[in-house]
Amino acid sequence: MSTSESPQSHIDVGDGAAIPTKSDAGLFTAWRIAFVGSISCCILLAVYKPDPYLAIFKFVPDGILVTFKVTVGAILLAIVLGLFTGLGRISTNRLVNGIASLYVEVIRGIPLLVQIFYIYYALGRFVRIPDLFSAIIAMAVCYGAYMGEVFRAGIQSIPKGQMEAALSLGMSRRQAMRHVILPQSIKVVLPPIGNEFIALLKDSSLVSILAVSDLLRRGREFASESFTYFETYTVIALIYLVITLFFSKLIGIMEERLNAGK
Repeated sequence: MSTSESPQSHIDVGDGAAIPTKSDAGLFTAWRIAFVGSISCCILLAVYKPDPYLAIFKFVPDGILVTFKVTVGAILLAIVLGLFTGLGRISTNRLVNGIASLYVEVIRGIPLLVQIFYIYYALGRFVRIPDLFSAIIAMAVCYGAYMGEVFRAGIQSIPKGQMEAALSLGMSRRQAMRHVILPQSIKVVLPPIGNEFIALLKDSSLVSILAVSDLLRRGREFASESFTYFETYTVIALIYLVITLFFSKLIGIMEERLNAGK
């Protein structure tokens, strides 16, 4: 659908990991130096000082898998929550708008660690939820509020002429939102969603305070048994760095391909 107006190409965000773009192209970019450097450090440590570094690398893979489960499960739920919250925030229905706005204000005003404790320990008094699902739900509820603002901004960035043009073609508002507005807003919200994914991946380390054997908790278990705190947390930091840099690059590539299709 064509109009004389063009949608905004991005949503400004104030935090989150840097997503590589075309402007970062080159042999010695910050991303490439950090990614290759961190992988090289992992290999050198494991080869030249296998005790204890190689043992640590062999001990933590289970934790990496759990970290991925928490991150992927939480981000998928958060996207669904965020989409409905964003639609609620722009709804003309005062009740729906009020519920969505209250959810955003309340959740964004409570630290993530407190929310994790509340869902696991406080609500656990009434409903027993498995540890892993408690962690996923807590992360999803928190990030769903932030996603809601991302979707609200993305939808509102689409020019009003798009909705008016769809309505003039005989579509209902729901059809226009589904077939015209949302497909365009997806391209706009993808970069901030990528940032939220990276932030969620790093914040997933907070679930290690529960009985969830994520990457950080596996590291804590190894360190407490071997008393190699410096070596263990060096490895944990390097693994988080490699994973974060890898996904930031992947999101950057996805963003470029979507922009290429405009």
